[in-house]
Amino acid sequence: MNREVVVIGAGLAGAEAAYQLAKNGIKVKLYEMRPKVSTEAHKSDKFAELVCSNSLGGDHLGNASGLMKEELRRMGSLLIEIADQTKVPAGQALAVDREGFSQIITDRLHSMENIEIINEELKEIPKDTVVLVASGPLTSEALSKNIAEMLDQEYLYFYDAAAPIVTLESIDKDKVYFQSRYGKGDGEYINCPMTKEEYEAFYEALITAERAPMKKFEEEKLFEGCMPVERIAQRGIKTLLFGPLKPKGLTNPKTDRWDYAVVQLRQDDKDGKLYNLVGFQTNLKWGEQKRVFSMIPGLENAEFIRYGVMHRNTFIDSTKLLTPALNLKSNDNIYFAGQITGGEGYVCAIATGLMAATNIIRKFDGKEPIVLDDRSSIGAIIKYITEEKKNFQPMGPNFGIIKSLDERIRDKKEKYNKISKIALDYLEEKLNQEK
Repeated sequence: MNREVVVIGAGLAGAEAAYQLAKNGIKVKLYEMRPKVSTEAHKSDKFAELVCSNSLGGDHLGNASGLMKEELRRMGSLLIEIADQTKVPAGQALAVDREGFSQIITDRLHSMENIEIINEELKEIPKDTVVLVASGPLTSEALSKNIAEMLDQEYLYFYDAAAPIVTLESIDKDKVYFQSRYGKGDGEYINCPMTKEEYEAFYEALITAERAPMKKFEEEKLFEGCMPVERIAQRGIKTLLFGPLKPKGLTNPKTDRWDYAVVQLRQDDKDGKLYNLVGFQTNLKWGEQKRVFSMIPGLENAEFIRYGVMHRNTFIDSTKLLTPALNLKSNDNIYFAGQITGGEGYVCAIATGLMAATNIIRKFDGKEPIVLDDRSSIGAIIKYITEEKKNFQPMGPNFGIIKSLDERIRDKKEKYNKISKIALDYLEEKLNQEK
């Protein structure tokens, strides 16, 4: 078999896969339609652009996303390596300089001799070669139609949203304070405190603000992990106080006590000039975002360099279509990776990209695919997206789908750390067996 692979999409999954394939001597034709054809969410022509948050989630072993990152480090993930290089202060999370992260990945792939980058929209899946479809949840209309026809199935979908970004210099420093929740960090977050009266006025403005219109023929299916802040608010006046505006663990240095509500901002770039509003994914019209979010203490004169947007994410019913090796049951030369599989979030996209590439390499070498079981975080998410179920919904890394312990441990921290140790020991043993 000709050792060549067509990779469709240079997002997180496609970029990771292209690197792994090329590093192992396989010729890659990497198709990326941007900048010729853009999407409703992308802002640049760089690879692996982070369109929503700049955070890749928790980065400690008491967190399932943190476990998945550590598994990826041990498997030689390029994108996690670059995320570590470009990280910005974010407490116990791994957040990155959004621009720097994408630029380094773009430069690295451009420099690899086994990768041919083709900036064109690929409208049909090639039939005469091995293909990895990593076109993401914002797959172009033409390619979406071709995939649907090939699979003889309609796409599933949900709506995702991004949060606004403001400049540091436009924030009123006299009204905010730097602090990490419960002191877990070096005070990286900017905290905008609210009194009860300020919160209630903000809440009323938020729930009555005008939202951008949805397409009339579509039902609004929202993913809980990226629920627009205005929709969270509509569930009740105190709902935000247990969500993105929760004051717990933040002691205002001016009053030496917790505030009624707190809006947190997280550094978005390496230089610390840009900050995003944590948990403020939104579908409000841009003028309404400026009006309502400027009511937040400290943001009265904030300069918004990017407003929040909401977009439709499409994904295939992977549970009926894919094998645990991430290729189609109906065609073992066509693989899928990234959010188009229903694995939710940045880290899942990287993980499925790496695993699909690993199994394509093994296919060329005449070896059986590597299938990790649910003792590992990566194995658990792939099992979730490839094990048939009636009502398939996107899911990211979590301890609920990782194999349970044989013993009962009440302390959550102790329990999750033990699950993580088992996962990493298992992964090391599995990788040593496959050498």
